[in-house]
Amino acid sequence: MTTNKKGFTVSLLFVVMMSMLLAACGGNGTTAGTPSPKSAGGTGTEVDKGASTGEPVTLEFWTIALQPTFNDYFNDLIAKYESSHPGVTVEWKDYPYDAISQRLLTSTASGNSPDVVNLNTEFASQLGSKGALLNLNEYLTDEEAKSYFEGIFQSTILNGMAYALPWYTGTEVLFMNTKLVKQAGLDPANPPQTREELVEWGRQVHEKTGVAGYAQQLVSKLFPIDGIPILNEDKTAAAFNTPAAEEMIAQMRDLMAEGVVLKEDAEFSKQIQYFSGEQVAFQLSGPTFINFIKKSAPDVYKNTIAVPLPTGKANLRLSNSMNLVVPQKSKNPEQAVEFAAFMTNSENQTAFSKVANTLPSSKASIQDPFFTESDGSLEAEAKVASSQSLDKATDYMVGVPSAADINSALTRGLQEILMNGADIKETLNAVEKEVNNILSQGS
Repeated sequence: MTTNKKGFTVSLLFVVMMSMLLAACGGNGTTAGTPSPKSAGGTGTEVDKGASTGEPVTLEFWTIALQPTFNDYFNDLIAKYESSHPGVTVEWKDYPYDAISQRLLTSTASGNSPDVVNLNTEFASQLGSKGALLNLNEYLTDEEAKSYFEGIFQSTILNGMAYALPWYTGTEVLFMNTKLVKQAGLDPANPPQTREELVEWGRQVHEKTGVAGYAQQLVSKLFPIDGIPILNEDKTAAAFNTPAAEEMIAQMRDLMAEGVVLKEDAEFSKQIQYFSGEQVAFQLSGPTFINFIKKSAPDVYKNTIAVPLPTGKANLRLSNSMNLVVPQKSKNPEQAVEFAAFMTNSENQTAFSKVANTLPSSKASIQDPFFTESDGSLEAEAKVASSQSLDKATDYMVGVPSAADINSALTRGLQEILMNGADIKETLNAVEKEVNNILSQGS
């Protein structure tokens, strides 16, 4: 199973296929000639338990890297759906992450669109903004829309239109080496709640033990964590070149100089190395981090606990979400939306999370003891801590065109400042110009 990946690059093929797709779709975000259930007097997705014409309906359902690991789960769930929806057959197909976007664009442009597709938030929003997906607001009831965590559901909305149903997700937690924390005179039972408090803990750890607080990768998420938008609301221009950004970067520079944060652009593999070697006391990461330290440093693993991630000035946590979308050229839009809503309802999200060890995007799911009770293991602590973060979770690079190029530009700018001593304001000016140039070329 593949988790959400940031930085989807819009290639020349994508641009060509998108233009073909838009020509096929009409670009208005709804299916021509198909009345929505709401406008037709229906009740959202609780409509059409079979084909509206009485004819059999086949729904083509695509997922990303879930076969063969979860074949039993999905085959049983699909059989359950088909038994309660006479006349509807679901054909499930699974593709690698790197293949599904191209396959979707190709099939839709050729008139053979699938009906329900698993996409990450970024690509779903990108297609939705181009009119290639159904506006699900026309099909969902208010109750259904409100069943998802607000921040995660809002990440699927552009210009007031919802283009995806949130599915499984994940958030970061704070791992801490209790041995080092206690040596610094800190109480692991009362962990830091904010980034400011985490900095103070890191400073005390460094002063008392000589170990750094944590390692940090220099990526664009550092901006939204502190409430600094990367682009303006309509995603047409850079918005990060602000005094707040200058202050955030200057603070990071000072923390690196102090030794509170390691002076390095530390990728995930390096972060594992530093935590395993007790060169840092904290790690900001998703629960998959556990698998690595358990193997590489079993003694450190035994001394590690997981707590909710401290929040920055924006008081949010970043999620990596997968979604289900309905392409505008689906031949069975009502049945497709109904099936997508079924797959992402609280009961089925809870069941999938238990099988796949993911987090659900449904608020009701989190009430299940699976997400609230811990057996004391690090894995269970991380799961509970992640679950507690969902009420503040949001996906931060939503609908950003040429996101990989923009991420790269911001990363290079941060590297120049923090690793090479470049001037903050001059560098932000240069990166702003580069990002605006990227946006103008992609428009």
